[in-house]
Amino acid sequence: MKNNLFKKEYIGILDGTLENKSGTISAPIARKDNSIIERCVDFNNGNKSVTHYNLIKTNNRYSVVHFILETGRTHQIRVHSAYIKHPIIGDTLYGNKSELIYRQALHAYKITFIHPITNQELFIESEIPEDMRIFF
Repeated sequence: MKNNLFKKEYIGILDGTLENKSGTISAPIARKDNSIIERCVDFNNGNKSVTHYNLIKTNNRYSVVHFILETGRTHQIRVHSAYIKHPIIGDTLYGNKSELIYRQALHAYKITFIHPITNQELFIESEIPEDMRIFF
């Protein structure tokens, strides 16, 4: 990912209505004090973290969003979504439990990379899971 040879794209369902149809969240991420799992935005000690997003669909309850990672930090999309006050629905670590879905509504649906032997660019896509299709 550092050399921009491996790209990951995600679809996520965020709580609430995004104000902008697209944007970039550039906020450094660090491990949260006294936690081995949780991360947080930390402008003093965090590592560079950049997430690009495009709004697919929205209503007054949720927003369906396409994410492209520029960096690949642990929990990056989850932390950045919570940071902009629109956590991923069903994400009990960075947001809240949801009655609409029983897990985090985040799906890695596409990866693109250069095959190390053939040097061909490969695209691998995965269908949106059934429990997330209700939002489309």
